[in-house]
Amino acid sequence: MDERYDVVVVGGGAAGLSGAMTLARARRSVLVVDAGAPRNAPAEGVHNYLAREGTPPGELLAIGRAEVTGYGGEIVEGAVTGAERTDDGFRVELGDGRSVHARRLLVTTGLVDELPDVPGVAELWGRDVLHCPYCHGWEVRDRAVGVLATSPMSVHHALMWRQWTADVTLFLHTGPEPTDEEREQLAARGITLVEGEVVALETGGGRLTGVRLASGEVVARQAVVVATRMTARADLLGSLGLEPAELEMGGHVFGTYIPADPMGATAVPGVWVAGNVANLHAQVIVAAGAGVSAGAAINADLIADVTRRAVAGLAGVR
Repeated sequence: MDERYDVVVVGGGAAGLSGAMTLARARRSVLVVDAGAPRNAPAEGVHNYLAREGTPPGELLAIGRAEVTGYGGEIVEGAVTGAERTDDGFRVELGDGRSVHARRLLVTTGLVDELPDVPGVAELWGRDVLHCPYCHGWEVRDRAVGVLATSPMSVHHALMWRQWTADVTLFLHTGPEPTDEEREQLAARGITLVEGEVVALETGGGRLTGVRLASGEVVARQAVVVATRMTARADLLGSLGLEPAELEMGGHVFGTYIPADPMGATAVPGVWVAGNVANLHAQVIVAAGAGVSAGAAINADLIADVTRRAVAGLAGVR
């Protein structure tokens, strides 16, 4: 193995960089391996991040990388292709053929959004096709918003987005029929309900202009909300004995995640997780905070380990 580190961080988003900076400031040797595929790359800005409101995602990451390396952390671009336990930590295989040794692992690989199979959705994802009102609601306030029903939670989503605009249309698409109570709620809030399957999103000048139904009708909209299935990027963790769990709400599976304790420790000793791989609903600032917590927990674990060794060594001398 070419190099040895106290911690290898797999994933260089907000969670990974925050964890790496916490560890580097604790004088730990840290390597961040980043595959360069952030979930929020299409978004124009990061929101609800105090003092960084509206910062473009790429700029936020560039600032974070500079801060990590400023404290002595190392960052390499590329993928981690495998990891296995050794007698004193983990052997981590990199995509360029190298292998490094890590005493501990922090995995912050995030998640993948599985989008509805409707033409136009993927092309407009992160700009005019949105998912989180707290991330994007202000930016589309008072605009014509459509909610694409694909799950039992779609009525709830429509009612939420009504907070940001009075012009909300719920397209039933493949979602279940609303109950009488739900129809009453939608009507009371002035939310239009449109029956029929959505077959495409219409665009003009690269922006959303409307929602096309199977009947041929086009309903003018400026933004469309979809509920994605969120799948943890957890292939690496499977080789270490960690399997994703399903997140279920109202009898519907919304995605998968890696279970961990509040500080990010998994069921496998020496492996921590942070960010969306462990918390599907974490916004950027929450993911960053989770990275800090995991970094502090890893440092505490390393301190406990070296202390045990020191005590054992002292007892041997005596």
